[in-house]
Amino acid sequence: MTTPAPDPRDLVREERPPAERRLHPVTPFRRAWAPVAVIAGWAVHDPDQAQEQLTRLTTTALLIGLAVIVPAAALYGFLSWWFTHFAVTETELRIRTGLFFRRTAHIRLDRLQAVDVTQPLLARVAGVTKLKLDVVGAHKKDELAFLGEDDARALRAELLARAAGFAPGTAREVGEAPVRRLLHVPPGVLAVSLVLTGATWGSLAAALVVPPVLWFATHSVWSVLATGVPLLGAAGASSVGRFVGEYDWTVGDSPDGLRIDHGLLDRTHETVPPGRVQTVRIIEPLLWRRRGWVRVELDVAGSSNSVLVPVAPREVAESVIAGVLPGVRVPPAPARPPRRAGWCVPFWWRGYGLAVTDTVFAARHGLLRRTLSLVPHAKVQSIRLTQGPWKRLHGLADVHVDTGADETVTARLRGAQEAAELLRAQADRSRTGRREARPDRWMAAAAEGDAAGAVEGDAGGAVEGDAGGAVEGDAGGAVEGADGLDGVTDGV
Repeated sequence: MTTPAPDPRDLVREERPPAERRLHPVTPFRRAWAPVAVIAGWAVHDPDQAQEQLTRLTTTALLIGLAVIVPAAALYGFLSWWFTHFAVTETELRIRTGLFFRRTAHIRLDRLQAVDVTQPLLARVAGVTKLKLDVVGAHKKDELAFLGEDDARALRAELLARAAGFAPGTAREVGEAPVRRLLHVPPGVLAVSLVLTGATWGSLAAALVVPPVLWFATHSVWSVLATGVPLLGAAGASSVGRFVGEYDWTVGDSPDGLRIDHGLLDRTHETVPPGRVQTVRIIEPLLWRRRGWVRVELDVAGSSNSVLVPVAPREVAESVIAGVLPGVRVPPAPARPPRRAGWCVPFWWRGYGLAVTDTVFAARHGLLRRTLSLVPHAKVQSIRLTQGPWKRLHGLADVHVDTGADETVTARLRGAQEAAELLRAQADRSRTGRREARPDRWMAAAAEGDAAGAVEGDAGGAVEGDAGGAVEGDAGGAVEGADGLDGVTDGV
């Protein structure tokens, strides 16, 4: 019996090029400012020469110049928009740009870890938005500016679904993932937290004190301006600028990661990349402790997203941390170094602490502004022990843990024997953590988890009874007992 030969037309598939799309028609107005910005930059760089050239210009020459520059800028903006295309293929997002020099960016979808949506003030008025693409290993984010709001949301949902492992046809049907709100920071709470921050008062005091001192010392207006303007800018950035940037801060949970929305003038919609969080820092300034407030910051591999919670009660902040680091319990009170550490760091040694659980390496530092750094064992890249002559004399050592975000968390002034044992044990914890780590793609993991939960539920429903209750009770009691040991305080 012979099988018929396959039709060659079935073996050869015609590859259709992906449909290329252009940006929003308002984009040329944004790009038309590039030639004007070059002239403005030259004027700022050499103001004397610019003023001299302007005095030589007559009204006729100025009008002729404007008649040439404005159409040229408009033509440049239009042509740069006309020659910019993007397309989503089976494996990548392709962006072609360039008027005279062509540039094609190939962004692999399996390397895409976040798609952030930003809307500057003028873009909000025009009803357009900008997409910033966060790719693993890229130091600079590629962007698509600008797109219509509906098109941007649809493209963002498709890219995140494709990055999570969905098929191209299914990814378009997934749509925007649902969001469950976890946290919202009221503007009043944010304003009070900034007032109670020492950096705000420190920068304001420097801006008010340093310029008068320089005036009495030098009687130079330029020295006062050169020093006072940056200090006033720093004071504004630490107070007003931070309030504007962190206004209406909202954190939501979705299958593709934690969603963060914030901004008074420029609205930003960020996504914390799933599985890419290397370190979580819980910051507790001195003036916040009476109210029980904390600030949570992140170290994300290959990303610049750093703030998770600007201000919130500690219990609420820990619930948000549980969404970033599933299964992680924040240690209540890290153990202080031995009292002999006071010979190396007098008085301030009381601010250091260490706690190691089954899931995280936690190190604390700071006495007035406490910072607790949490590193999941699966994210530890290397661990080092350092010991100088003076610490060796007092039997102390420092343990450094390096993460994938090029950051280091240090447990300072530990006992030498404790540090050596920690060095040996942490390598085993890291290997175990990497084996048991959840996949980076949350949407795919969620789908797998739902399927596994359904199977487990069907199987478990047939085996309900006293035996299951006894096992659950014994295991739960043992776990609670172990957690209770971690909660022993050190009398801070």
